[in-house]
Amino acid sequence: MMILQATGDLRKVSLWLGHADMQTTEMYLRADPTDKLDAIEWVVPPELKRGRFRAPDKLIASLHGS
Repeated sequence: MMILQATGDLRKVSLWLGHADMQTTEMYLRADPTDKLDAIEWVVPPELKRGRFRAPDKLIASLHGS
């Protein structure tokens, strides 16, 4: 949507997205915004552990060339 707003050219949007057919790009433009928001809400970010990364000894040994 940002590309379309910036350029006003649906062909450029289609090229940026790598669509072979303009109808594919148009399908995204006609999608209901509430459906888009619902889809985004269903995406759950991965859980991240706090702390510092410690490389396994095996990895360190391979980096040292042992």
